[in-house]
Amino acid sequence: MTESPVRVLLVDDHPLFRHGLRALLEQVGGAEVVGEAGDGEEAIEMALASNPDVVVMDLVMPGTSGLEATRRLIDRSPDLGILVLTMSEDDASVFAALRAGARGYVLKGTGGADFIAAVRAVARGEAVYGAAVARRIRRFLATGPGSGPFPELTQREREILDLLASGKSNADIARILFLSLKTVKNHLTNVFAKLQVADRAQAVVRARQAGLGE
Repeated sequence: MTESPVRVLLVDDHPLFRHGLRALLEQVGGAEVVGEAGDGEEAIEMALASNPDVVVMDLVMPGTSGLEATRRLIDRSPDLGILVLTMSEDDASVFAALRAGARGYVLKGTGGADFIAAVRAVARGEAVYGAAVARRIRRFLATGPGSGPFPELTQREREILDLLASGKSNADIARILFLSLKTVKNHLTNVFAKLQVADRAQAVVRARQAGLGE
C-alpha cells in the first residue's frame, strides 16, 4: 500500500523562496504543497481550510507574525504540526516558538535533505530541531532562563524597548544605537510579537510596569 504524500502549507513573505521550497518538497521530497501564504493572517485561514499535515512557518512577516499565527493555530488545532523555518536563531525566538506550540525549528541555511527529513518527522508527530537550535536548547536547560525583565527578548530588543519606554521615537532609537530605521522597525516587530502586544503603546505600558524607560 502506497503511503500518502505529506500535505504541506508554506508560509513566507518571499514568493521566490516559497517557489524554491515547493519545488524541493514536490520534486525531491514527494510531498504535496496544498497552498502558500505570505503572512500570518492568510496562513491561519489557509491552514484551517486545507488541514495540512505540516505548516512550514517563517517567524518575521508583515502584519500578523509567524509566532502569533502559530499560537492561534495551535489554539484552534492542537495536533497541527508546525515547523518553523527562519533566519532567527537567538534563544528568545527559539523558545517563544516552542512555547507557542511549534513542533520543530530549523534555520533557513539547513540543507535540502535535512529540511525534507524535518518536514517528514513533524508529519509523523515528532519534535525536530536543527543542530544549532538543539545546542541552544541544551545550553538553556543547563543554565536556566535569562535574568531580568522579559527574558524572551534579546539584549538588543531589550535596549530598544527601554528606549521606546523612555519616549524615544524610532528615528531617535536608530540614531542612539547606530542602527538603520528599518532595523529598528524589524526589532520592534519582533518585540511586539514576543510580548504579545498589538502596538507600541501597549509595549510601552508593559515595559514601564517592568521598570524600563526610567
